Amino acid sequence: MAKSRGFDIRHQRGFTPIALLCFVLLYMPIIILVVYSFNAGQSIAIWEGFSLRWYQAAWENEQVQDATIRSLVVAGAASFIATSAAVLAALATTRTPPYRGSTFVFAMINQPLMVPEIVTAVALLIFFAMIKVATGYTGLWYLILAHSAFCIPFAYMPIRARLQGMDLSLEQAGADLYGTPWRVFRKITLPQLWPGVLAGAMLAFVISLDDVVITEFVKSAGQDTLPTYMLGQLRRVITPEVNAISTVLLAISVILVMAFFVLSRSKK
Repeated sequence: MAKSRGFDIRHQRGFTPIALLCFVLLYMPIIILVVYSFNAGQSIAIWEGFSLRWYQAAWENEQVQDATIRSLVVAGAASFIATSAAVLAALATTRTPPYRGSTFVFAMINQPLMVPEIVTAVALLIFFAMIKVATGYTGLWYLILAHSAFCIPFAYMPIRARLQGMDLSLEQAGADLYGTPWRVFRKITLPQLWPGVLAGAMLAFVISLDDVVITEFVKSAGQDTLPTYMLGQLRRVITPEVNAISTVLLAISVILVMAFFVLSRSKK
């Protein structure tokens, strides 16, 4: 009697062509973007030869330099704040006995993932506008705090997953040997948690670096980040310089996301 095979989506009719079509539709625009970033002419649709002129133009553009530095500062600070908060939240939701309302707490931590980003952006705009009126301060910290709040769940998920997969015996042994909670965390928990922390920090950094919606709503005058600068350029004159900047951002994002997956899979 022939042994029945389990259901496998790969064996269904049309799976291969549909999968290939999805990959083409997903990646072909990105490939075209990268290719035309090396276009020698000013058109983003007509190939006029290979050149690095637009990468050089972007490198020498002072507005791009300022926006890049601002983007890195905001993303770095937001990543640090979001990751620190995510570590505390992950410890509070994995190192405590089950209690009533834990599901609600989990949902509230991940609220930015479930609510449309435009809603979060409008809420942050109103909240920070009230503070600006009351204090008169219009600095960069509003943008950093807004990005931090939005990035917390992105850092929280890999850190929580790492904590749930860790063996509690070492932490319990440390506590039995009269180690204080802080010492047990610093000497035992954190070294094992470190890959998850780095993965969460890199994911939060990428999310902050690429964000447009929240930045566009919260930023004050003269606080353009690289994505909002590019959006402004698209409203004026489109040149392959935008392609070059997009390609660099794409390369940074791909490298960090690859590192995120490597760290997430790390067991040592």
